[in-house]
Amino acid sequence: MKIPESLKSLSSVELVLFLAFVLYVILPINTPEYMKPFINSPIGLLFFFCVTVALFAYTNPILGVLYILVVYEALRRSSDTFKNPRAVVLEYEPSQRNKDSTLQKMNPVRNEKTVEEEVIAVRAPINKTPTIEIVQTSFKPVSKTIEGASPY
Repeated sequence: MKIPESLKSLSSVELVLFLAFVLYVILPINTPEYMKPFINSPIGLLFFFCVTVALFAYTNPILGVLYILVVYEALRRSSDTFKNPRAVVLEYEPSQRNKDSTLQKMNPVRNEKTVEEEVIAVRAPINKTPTIEIVQTSFKPVSKTIEGASPY
């Protein structure tokens, strides 16, 4: 197996850092709980930035690029919302019981009729029509039975 020229020029310290960075990116190593607050703080981000600049300035640029991936993975793994991205939203969302009680306070149940309902009850002839009476008349139709007039 041929080793690229850029890796041949690495010193032993740089090679150890390279292997450590590759292992951290590839393996699912969790961030210890005591380090999570420091990684996600502004001081931790400043530290990551300074180390990145130092790696680009004083070592092989491959280590700097790989360190950027390490920083990304460290921030992602130390995030509290990694396993449950809705955790932040659910923290501030009220429960359904609280929402229902708030809505009942805003919209109380009213039993009195509105003006419109009263007017319709008085004036509308719904279910108040008289029964239909069949009237016998002497009218007889003049036309005879027409056969074949309909095309159907």
